[in-house]
Amino acid sequence: MSCPICGEPTLQSYRPFCSKRCADLDLAKWLNGGYSVPSEDQEDLENALEQQESQSPTEH
Repeated sequence: MSCPICGEPTLQSYRPFCSKRCADLDLAKWLNGGYSVPSEDQEDLENALEQQESQSPTEH
């Protein structure tokens, strides 16, 4: 089996990765939303826009 991040052979202690570095890179992708699946549901889009507008600072 090869590492899904870099393609090197995996090590049993970090399986399915080859090293702690690749395991940490994968975790970072999960935490940053890199593996998210975009939604095409209109309600989801509207909720995302409302949330973005409420988080952005208003100009005076």
